[in-house]
Amino acid sequence: MAKSTRLRIEGLADLERALDNLSKSAGRSVLRRSLRKAAEPMAERARALAPVKTGKLRESIKFGSLLNGSQRKLHRKLTLEERTAIELFLGPSYVKGSGGRVGHLVEFGTAPHGNGGLFAGTLHPGTPPRPFMRPAFDAEAGPTIARLKPILWAEIEKAAARAARKAARAAAKGGN
Repeated sequence: MAKSTRLRIEGLADLERALDNLSKSAGRSVLRRSLRKAAEPMAERARALAPVKTGKLRESIKFGSLLNGSQRKLHRKLTLEERTAIELFLGPSYVKGSGGRVGHLVEFGTAPHGNGGLFAGTLHPGTPPRPFMRPAFDAEAGPTIARLKPILWAEIEKAAARAARKAARAAAKGGN
């Protein structure tokens, strides 16, 4: 089972105050968009490192905020303090037909095992691990954090401008 890594950014009190000035949903959207933009190079690195046979595994590497049933069972529950956190997952999609359902087998390899079905009674020699997600994370985790602060500021400014325009339109409409 892959281990999760938590990254915490501290010392960003100005950003936190600016986020507090936005509505809760706007703040969460800003965080989600910013994290996705900052982590895109990590996704690109994973795609570049993914072994290519048909290209489906590479194409299946996506961002998501939801886990499938078996992933949810293994995922650590958030503490009360963390419930307002934004979680973004990056990896091969497990949607049927996307090609990502073999991602863990490629990343970690397989042990020798007996085959069933059409090849019942034969032995598969196993496959060596060909990691692509972990090396991408190791190479891009630090740079992702460095990219996050300026991206967050830009997204907060855009959201604040949108909120101001919306308030101005509402005031103009109500003032007639």
